Amino acid sequence: MVTLQDDSFCVSKNQSHLKRGALLKASSSDLLVERQKAWASKPIIRRLYSKWYGQIKKALRPGRTLELGGGSGIVDEFLSEVITTDIVFAPWLDAVMDAHNLPFKEESLDNIFLFDVLHHLAAPAVFFHEVERVLRPEGRLVTMEPYVSWVSFPVYRFMHQEGMKWVADPFRDRLAERKESFEGNQAIPTLIFKKHRTEFLRKFPQLHVVKEEKMDVLLYPLSGGFHHRSFCPLVLWRFLEGMEKLLRPLNSHLAFRLFLVLEKS
Repeated sequence: MVTLQDDSFCVSKNQSHLKRGALLKASSSDLLVERQKAWASKPIIRRLYSKWYGQIKKALRPGRTLELGGGSGIVDEFLSEVITTDIVFAPWLDAVMDAHNLPFKEESLDNIFLFDVLHHLAAPAVFFHEVERVLRPEGRLVTMEPYVSWVSFPVYRFMHQEGMKWVADPFRDRLAERKESFEGNQAIPTLIFKKHRTEFLRKFPQLHVVKEEKMDVLLYPLSGGFHHRSFCPLVLWRFLEGMEKLLRPLNSHLAFRLFLVLEKS
């Protein structure tokens, strides 16, 4: 946990909690508790997140880092000196804030990272404009998201609790539509950075993709995630990891995850 007492942060921790505390829903709180239980009981999940956060750590610039959507409270196991936030209250967070309205001054952050958050945002375009505003030059946006491939499509569409809608506007720039905090569309990252990539680069000319990796063909889907039974005991980790390396040339067709690093010009 880090202190928020400096001139680049526009809302104090206590003020931020008061603003959002009344909006906390029991369903959202219960989901965070459920995830913490899965974290404690599923070693395969902890192994996967250790790998993923290792990638995130390598991609971050030195300096001031903001995590959005950190309600599960696991970042402290992998990264230090990070401002941890979510849209709902949890006692282990530094602040509660909305990704569409970041309470930071212009060019006051070196990094923003999100883990499975982008596809939950009601208006991704509003968020990307905020990123352009608050990142310093050469600052980075690092995100890990679902990726819709030939293999993952039926899983995300029919088997995952969040579902996905392939026909959607990934550049929604209005916040009038109300939604639950954890409601999402897992197609959004793929729509933005694959199907509508040219439009993204035109709308947000300051943000350049410096790293993009489609990944996780076997280990992640077999882990069951936070909400389903695992079919991947740790004893199979090295074997499945080796298989994923062999399948890497086919990741565009097989992958379940998309790792992206964007840098502000």
